Amino acid sequence: MEYLAIFFCIAITLHNIEEAILLPKWSQHSSKFQKPVTSREFLFAVVIITALAYVSAFSYLFKPESHLAKWVFLGFLGSMIVNAIVPHLLATVLMKKYAPGLLTGLLLNIPINSLILYQMFEGKLIVWNELLFPTLIVGILLLTLIPLLFKIGRALFHK
Repeated sequence: MEYLAIFFCIAITLHNIEEAILLPKWSQHSSKFQKPVTSREFLFAVVIITALAYVSAFSYLFKPESHLAKWVFLGFLGSMIVNAIVPHLLATVLMKKYAPGLLTGLLLNIPINSLILYQMFEGKLIVWNELLFPTLIVGILLLTLIPLLFKIGRALFHK
């Protein structure tokens, strides 16, 4: 399980790097999927989100008996799977233009996170209702946190 949690960290890092490189420029075009964001604002937010993902993975690794650690890690796993589809795949299809993060979402986040979840189900570490609720709650928290982090990043980097 340890190596799979490391793969989760690598996958989310590569996904967030792809977004950090491409998304600020992409966001400057009119879109209902993303308000315009500068590179610095986005980088600030993505570093915080990535750090939170690492904390969730390592908290679960070091304290697998902790229900909170497992719950948050499961929420990140599920949220990143959903994130590959909504908004990345959906935006790409509807806009007929590549949405940054789609490639790493489909090729890294979905398979790696699904493998981790499969291993957890096989090891009888989780059941379905333990995955759905954390995914929903962590997803909502991330969706709420991201605009706040953009705002903080904007305040820190725009003088």
